[in-house]
Amino acid sequence: MNITKVIDKSDWVGVLASGLCLVHCLATPFLFVAHANIGLHGENHPSWWGFLDIVFLLLSFFAVYWSAKNTSKKWVKYTFWCFWGLLTLIVANEKWTLLHLTEAAIYLPTMGLVLLHLYNHRYCHH
Repeated sequence: MNITKVIDKSDWVGVLASGLCLVHCLATPFLFVAHANIGLHGENHPSWWGFLDIVFLLLSFFAVYWSAKNTSKKWVKYTFWCFWGLLTLIVANEKWTLLHLTEAAIYLPTMGLVLLHLYNHRYCHH
């Protein structure tokens, strides 16, 4: 696959990565309940499930990097990085439990990234 084509589609990659991240976050409580109900002991989720956080974060990083680099509006560039930074902090907090945050905290940056990528694709091309 040609990297230039992926870079040109960075907003769509961002929408996909952030959207899948959102679905992943929404599905996690249901996965915990399902595993608890079938009598699994130890961790209430498969080991690869937590790894998806990192995968989505990396995909989002590259989508934000290219979209922010190519946007025509400066405020969009800064907002991309603010949402991505907030998402990174929340994911890190979930991994290391630094602060007690509600599970819903992750929805703001993920929805923000989805909407900002859509806005950028529609209104911010040179």
